[in-house]
Amino acid sequence: MASRKVSYYVLLLCFGIVVVSVSTFFAIGDDTVQPVRLTVNASDASTRQIPETLFGIFFEEINHAGAGGIWAELVSNRGFEAGGPNTPSNISPWTIIGDESTITVSTDRSSCFDRNKVALRMDVLCDNGGINTCPTGGVGVYNPGFWGMNIEQGKAYKVTLFVRSSGKIDVSVSLTDSSGLKKLATASIISDDVSNWTKMEVLLNATETNHNSRLQLTTSNKGVIWFDQVSAMPVETYKGHGFRSDLVQMMADLEPRFIRFPGGCFVEGEWLRNAFRWKETVGPWEQRPGHFGDVWMYWTDDGLGYFEFLQLAEDLGAAPVWVLNNGISHQDQVDTSDISPFVQEALDSIEFARGDPSSMWGSIRASMGHPEPFDLKYVALGNEDCGKKNYRGNYVKIYNAIKRAYPDIKIISNCDGSSRKLDHPADYYDFHIYTSANQMFSMAHKFDKTSRSGPKAFVSEYAVTGSDAGTGSLLAATAEAAFLIGLEKNSDIVEMASYAPLFVNTNDRRWNPDAIVFNSSHLYGTPSYWVQRFFNVSSGATLLDTTLDANSASSLIASSIIWKNAEDDNYYLRLKIVNFGSIKVSLKISVNNLNAYSIRKSGSSQTVLTSSNLMDENSLNNPKKVFPVEVPLNSAGENMDAVILPHSVTSFDLLMESSSIKMPGSHHSSASAI
Repeated sequence: MASRKVSYYVLLLCFGIVVVSVSTFFAIGDDTVQPVRLTVNASDASTRQIPETLFGIFFEEINHAGAGGIWAELVSNRGFEAGGPNTPSNISPWTIIGDESTITVSTDRSSCFDRNKVALRMDVLCDNGGINTCPTGGVGVYNPGFWGMNIEQGKAYKVTLFVRSSGKIDVSVSLTDSSGLKKLATASIISDDVSNWTKMEVLLNATETNHNSRLQLTTSNKGVIWFDQVSAMPVETYKGHGFRSDLVQMMADLEPRFIRFPGGCFVEGEWLRNAFRWKETVGPWEQRPGHFGDVWMYWTDDGLGYFEFLQLAEDLGAAPVWVLNNGISHQDQVDTSDISPFVQEALDSIEFARGDPSSMWGSIRASMGHPEPFDLKYVALGNEDCGKKNYRGNYVKIYNAIKRAYPDIKIISNCDGSSRKLDHPADYYDFHIYTSANQMFSMAHKFDKTSRSGPKAFVSEYAVTGSDAGTGSLLAATAEAAFLIGLEKNSDIVEMASYAPLFVNTNDRRWNPDAIVFNSSHLYGTPSYWVQRFFNVSSGATLLDTTLDANSASSLIASSIIWKNAEDDNYYLRLKIVNFGSIKVSLKISVNNLNAYSIRKSGSSQTVLTSSNLMDENSLNNPKKVFPVEVPLNSAGENMDAVILPHSVTSFDLLMESSSIKMPGSHHSSASAI
């Protein structure tokens, strides 16, 4: 992802389209142009299997997508390291409860953790009686999390912290409302001896729901207490691995075949000193130093580290695509003659993912609870670095070392090979496109004439941006849908594609548009997200030859596939049509050469994404303003008439039946529908 140069994704809306023989949901009006014939050729000779990897997702730590996003940690700056290594330091967003007569709070470098030495020191000046009595509720500190913690009634939250004191302690650990006056859950940590750093855990069960809560640590006992690595996590997370369930479910519903991570620019850093360094993100979470991402300008505790990304890929059933730093940032770069340490970093990262538990880095993975290797097969060397002076030299050094040690690893170059041959070896070349809606629509034909020899294409970042996109418009989404149909048709050369960026926290929009928008408690998909759902069964499906009349409107594009629905074990022919124009179009659809197979009259459906205004967007208040609408087709067949609405994305899922098990083509997807 290019840093702050363009805006991002968009989404669509759906409303309805109509098969005239089935419904009167819409009728063909006088303003409809001459009917257009759409022909699908289902003969074996005209089919081709789409790569199993075609559509996936790209996750970048941007817009607080991870910290305060998919990673379920509720505490911001849990280790007090965000203010820097020197003390005293800024403890924000931690805030003092009490005044100068009752408490003083500072930081020092007394932590027991070698890689993150900063700890919070709390000098309690008041007591539970006497001249300087503590106020009701005590004094201490609170943390509001990432713009408010979402606490839900009946759910449990595990608070872990490290504490030290020269005397005995009685600390109240509470989840409260934003004022601190109303407690949603509370527990006490009482100990006569914490003279050495001691790990403490409490389980808090919420009695109420509050979307803007905070965590409080308070006491009414005079003395000095140190805290470090204060964590609060919901007990229930996605597959028990620490991820926010609702956000990751949105990812899972895309049926992604791969996940590219952790960036983007986040991998590079504005300067190498702030680049993502994977070795600093593995091992026990409390020992990770965290780092400041100086491209997107916020601190991450790196609880979401290299191991967690690999685990997320496994949980999603998606192939991990690991983007590693190749010694190049936005502002500085390592000379190729000095690149050896980065070569070793790359090799060590693969050993961590794939190595035997007895290997150095494989043993660390095993100690984190995953003795079996992760299925890492794709590695990208850098991000958007092709034009940098040392890129090719650094790339070749790392490429050769990886291929010697792991010849099966597929390596992705930053350089675009769609128009001219690469001057260095690669299995894939990376292609990024951020542009206007009109240009994106025309990009549906970008790969029509691309050479079919050499590396395959990985379109790892695409989106309509700028004024056409807003923060996620229907206009942007329809153009992107056309582009994806083009990729589907060219999937003999394009093997992987993903939208960017995936997430944005409404409190930290660093880039517009994005596919999924959220705050601490709510979320929605933009029209661009819903467009991707139209393609969630394409990977591994059978592509059919689909043509429109030569004289058809230039605003139309269509494709068709045969896929298998894992839920009902039936095969469907999915026909997708994008109408990028401003008038509705009458279609005469013909499906030919099904031979012994047929389309069942009932059991089919049509889905439409559209809206009354091109620039319509979804929002937290109206999350389904632009949303796919599905209606049943009660009289489907090989020949149908349909009306395709202006500025819409439409799909027909036509149920197929046959006395034979074999369907046209030889391979089929087994995902779920939109």
